Amino acid sequence: MPLKLGVIGMSSGNGHPYSWSAIFNGYKSHIMENCGFPAIPRYLEKQQFPKDSISDANVTHVWTQDTAISNHLAAAANIANVVKDPEDMIGQVDGILLARDDAETHYELAAPFLEAGLPIYIDKPICLSEKELDDLYALQKFPGQIFTCSAVSYGREFQLTDAIRAKVGVLQNIYASTPKDWEKYGIHVIEPLLKISGDQGELRRHQRWTQGDNHSVNYYWDSGFQATITALGDLKCPISLRLIGDNSWHDMVFLDSFYAFKAALLDFVRGIVSRDVRTDPEFVRQVVRMIECGKSVETLNGG
Repeated sequence: MPLKLGVIGMSSGNGHPYSWSAIFNGYKSHIMENCGFPAIPRYLEKQQFPKDSISDANVTHVWTQDTAISNHLAAAANIANVVKDPEDMIGQVDGILLARDDAETHYELAAPFLEAGLPIYIDKPICLSEKELDDLYALQKFPGQIFTCSAVSYGREFQLTDAIRAKVGVLQNIYASTPKDWEKYGIHVIEPLLKISGDQGELRRHQRWTQGDNHSVNYYWDSGFQATITALGDLKCPISLRLIGDNSWHDMVFLDSFYAFKAALLDFVRGIVSRDVRTDPEFVRQVVRMIECGKSVETLNGG
């Protein structure tokens, strides 16, 4: 029998409650068209439902802070139950999709479900400081209860193949860019950057500068590896990485949101079934540390 999931949303500018729910449940195209996020119906219409849905689970419950939005989301993504309080889902579902990307709300919203022992997928970024991360992990009732990621890191465009590795050689530098703001979108390139670069020792130093709504950070590791990440604000650009090695360079550009979202959601569901750790807390800590560094002009100790 498919797992039952509850979805929690919305946050400004973030359509994940719609897209994630549709990936499980399918959707009604004429209602989804008015979800407020034009890209979502465009990539959903390229899929074949129910063949392309995740059949291992269904989103059965929804809560948002606005009843009208909750009802529209339920109608668009075939969700049977709209609840008045998010905690009404406890005892009714097998897992929670906390599909809000306003990190400041995550602790308060996640705490009741963590205390109840429910697995929870916390949307990116889980938090903006290591202190906040410690507070969340302290609520876990079992290892792996918290699943969190930027689904972009699951994109096939950001997988380091043997062919790319051979082309680039020993990785020396990564230049990464993303549209929009640092706090919500920097993670989209931080996670794939860390997965691709592997263990480079300790992060020793960083430098940050801003101009208008452009936000750039340089990072330096023990190994000599360096990375530069730029969040370009309102400028139109793809989420992208340029890998530079001692042989050559290679560009990676993110294109397929549906594939990445589906892969991340499926990993979360499989983690519920196997009850194992799917997002390593130490990796999550590295991600949050880089986000936090990017909010400060201070260099790290040892820089």
